Amino acid sequence: MAKDDRPAYEQVKGWIKKHIASGQWRPDDPVPSEAALMEQFAISRMTANRALRELANEGLVTRVQGSGTRVAQLHRISSQLVIRDIHEEISERGHAHATRVLKVGAEKATAELARSLDLPRGGKVFHSILVQLENGVPIQYEDRYVNPQAAPGYLEEDFERVSPTLHLLQHAPVTEASFSIEACLPTAEEARALEMRPADPCLVMLRRTVSGAHVASVARQVYPGSRYSFSGNFQA
Repeated sequence: MAKDDRPAYEQVKGWIKKHIASGQWRPDDPVPSEAALMEQFAISRMTANRALRELANEGLVTRVQGSGTRVAQLHRISSQLVIRDIHEEISERGHAHATRVLKVGAEKATAELARSLDLPRGGKVFHSILVQLENGVPIQYEDRYVNPQAAPGYLEEDFERVSPTLHLLQHAPVTEASFSIEACLPTAEEARALEMRPADPCLVMLRRTVSGAHVASVARQVYPGSRYSFSGNFQA
């Protein structure tokens, strides 16, 4: 067995995440105490505390004085991250939604994609390309890769009825997410699908989601700059 060179607290976190992701530990199940972790991993209380504290900060566990540490309710984590389903956004505006499915299938991961999804190079990934329309007008081009370990039933979904975002929220609840937004020009394929000129600016969101021990998906979402804007609320 290969030697694990990660810091001790990361090894403990990985062990706990593995039990949660496998389903062996369900929401509200107890997680071993600091004392139990100290004995099992031969670590200090400070190290055990750091592992549990960081898992709590990541939203994977909850710690309550007097009742110990328990596995968090993952659907609550997804709600707190406010990852919106575009179907819902369009419906809230009272408009008609439709989806064009351009591609859904399995393929081998490139080296770059494998690194993003924490998969071996050449491993199987699921790939979907969709265009979302509002009142018949294209407003989003989504190119998404999904880890089969996180969402094994992804290719069986009817994406004209259920969005990839909603499918993943239901089957691979988000425990961590990162994204970036930039203004740029669309590729030729994106411009055709969005029915816009190649010289028209667009907004691009790159998003990576994690569910438990697995990177669930990486997506490139392209929005015509003249048809879409991002908004949100922040509260202290």
